[in-house]
Amino acid sequence: MSRYLWQPERHALGIEAMDRTHAECLALARALEECPQDQLAPRFAELIGHTEAHFAAEEARMQASACPSTPEHQAEHRRVLGDLRRFASSLARGRPAMLRAYLAEGFAEWLEQHVATMDAALAAHLKACGES
Repeated sequence: MSRYLWQPERHALGIEAMDRTHAECLALARALEECPQDQLAPRFAELIGHTEAHFAAEEARMQASACPSTPEHQAEHRRVLGDLRRFASSLARGRPAMLRAYLAEGFAEWLEQHVATMDAALAAHLKACGES
């Protein structure tokens, strides 16, 4: 079974835009799991683009609401985007193995943990500020 299946009891944070974005991210990652080699680069580029937009939207909400954990959350976003870009670079050089391994384990674990910790804290902060 894919580790990239939306499960409300594990992933839903109660902020509609965040939940929708996380469900989209999971769907994009799931599509990469058994993606043929000739489609891997463009599909991975879609995941990177989605992740960039996802993080930018979260960071805008953090800034607008004066979220106290903004610096740490932004640093984590920068780290993950750096990882994704390095995997894209390896893929462009014809080396997909590390990306495939990362998608099989690393990204799934990171996403699960990130949603359960940093994003859950952001969602709680946004709810306390009256957002939904």
